[in-house]
Amino acid sequence: MSHAPAALETTATGIDNRKLLMWLFLASETLLFGSLIAAYLLYRGQSVVGPYPEELFDIPFTSVSAFVLLMSSVTMVLALAAIQRGDQRGLRIWLFTTALLGMLFISGQAFEFTEFNREGLSLSSNLFGTTFFVLTGFHGAHVTVGVLVLLSLLVMALRGRLTRSQSMNVELVGLYWHFVDVVWIAIFTLVYLIQP
Repeated sequence: MSHAPAALETTATGIDNRKLLMWLFLASETLLFGSLIAAYLLYRGQSVVGPYPEELFDIPFTSVSAFVLLMSSVTMVLALAAIQRGDQRGLRIWLFTTALLGMLFISGQAFEFTEFNREGLSLSSNLFGTTFFVLTGFHGAHVTVGVLVLLSLLVMALRGRLTRSQSMNVELVGLYWHFVDVVWIAIFTLVYLIQP
């Protein structure tokens, strides 16, 4: 019995169906984060009680966190390149490194949230707290999901169940991971670096 033609797995444009669905999903996520960023910017400077961003933000610390997340995009590219050339050892190393960098970022965010809360900022303390925690919290949740998916790919790779022919799985996770990184660049720039 012959297998179905590969053309059935692609769209009329020649793009793999799974990749097209991922792009559509990321487009919807762009709308979500666009709305959250817009809400933050709309209400920026409108809080009538503190604490205020300039009292809390530690730009050097957050810059290191941003650098860690950006480096994880590099390691994600290396993981994809490794599976595409059939390098299982490289795939495992770079998947692990990407997940580790993601966990470091999340740890930094948890530390920052804890410090802000200790200083009196919460979801209900003022407009800044509400919009800041919702925006960065949603982003952190997305990074956490990405880390869990990366770890599941790593387990598959360690068991020999992630082969060169399945490189599309790593590519799709890579698209999601790069999206999360790009969103952080926007958040870091608009929320932390550009103050009214």
